[in-house]
Amino acid sequence: MPLDKQQIAQHFADRFGRAPRWVVRAPGRVNLIGEHTDYNDGFVLPLAIDRAVWIALQPRHDRQVAVHSIDYQQSGEFPLDRLAHTNAGWIEYLKGVAHVLQDAGHHLAGWEGVLIGDVPLGAGLSSSAALEMATARAFCAASGFAWDPVAMAKLGQRAENQWIHVNCGIMDQLISAVGREGHAVLIDCRSLATEPAPLPAGVAVVVLDTSTRRGLVDSEYNERRSRCEAAARYFQVKALRDVTPELFREKAAGLDATTLCRARHVITEDDRTLRAVQAMRHGDVATLGKLMNASHVSLRDDYEVSNDALNVMVEAAQAHPACFGARMTGAGFGGCAVALVRTDAAEDFVCATSDIYQATTNRVPAVYVCRATNGAEVLP
Repeated sequence: MPLDKQQIAQHFADRFGRAPRWVVRAPGRVNLIGEHTDYNDGFVLPLAIDRAVWIALQPRHDRQVAVHSIDYQQSGEFPLDRLAHTNAGWIEYLKGVAHVLQDAGHHLAGWEGVLIGDVPLGAGLSSSAALEMATARAFCAASGFAWDPVAMAKLGQRAENQWIHVNCGIMDQLISAVGREGHAVLIDCRSLATEPAPLPAGVAVVVLDTSTRRGLVDSEYNERRSRCEAAARYFQVKALRDVTPELFREKAAGLDATTLCRARHVITEDDRTLRAVQAMRHGDVATLGKLMNASHVSLRDDYEVSNDALNVMVEAAQAHPACFGARMTGAGFGGCAVALVRTDAAEDFVCATSDIYQATTNRVPAVYVCRATNGAEVLP
């Protein structure tokens, strides 16, 4: 079961002997559709899930931040006036957020608290973005400045890029900041405009962790990105999001075979993502599921970022009568798949799909039935 406010507050009380002043949470995410479109200025459709990073905290009267991690059973502390990168593990994320907030002009107050999370680590569900947004929310509460979710997401991305030295995009931090209960959120990766899209009634989102960890080495990622950039130059546009499916069909013959496939995935995936939003607005879960299935085929065959474990998992999910659609999600080469399933049959779906996957691969999957939640918030 996901964590809740009472559990976090009790951890704080056990350590400090009193109730916390604030409890904040920031969720992980799963991307429903729209994969490898973000760095092509395209569209993504993630949702914030009910697995989150939580911080219970109280103010301090000095400019120190002191945090105890329940998960790691470790404590860390740092001064806001003398931030330094010391390769200290999880607390570097908190220091990185403090650094970019101060660099952006926010006056930060010190605080102390406990930190705990139930976003699975390494599964591609954005535990790091959840930690960054929970930290930003904690500083916002302790320091008294207004919460601007888009601005905070940008700063979280900057912390990960500049302090943690991971060259991530904006999607993970943004959905963790702006998530909406019961909805996925369409994100325009060029303008950062967001638009909620309601999840159809009676449908559960199931995350299927293959227990394989992605091996998307830099060269593989860079190859795909450079192919996309070359295709954009060929079509004489800023990015592939500017190429319509009609223009692609008319002009694509001039591309080499590999670049054509990479571009076709991105262009058709953007189109699928926008069509998915329309299906959700009309409560058309059958069409939404078909679009997810088509997305997996495109990622497997045109973008070539799936692997055997993901394909087995997706095929097992799609074979279940309660499943509307399933696809790999995330960067690929391991990690998770996502499926839309009838809520009343979710338990049977989990058992049947897990059994097939384990029998075929000899690996034990982790499966999470999720609901869409709000983004980073202070709990009342």
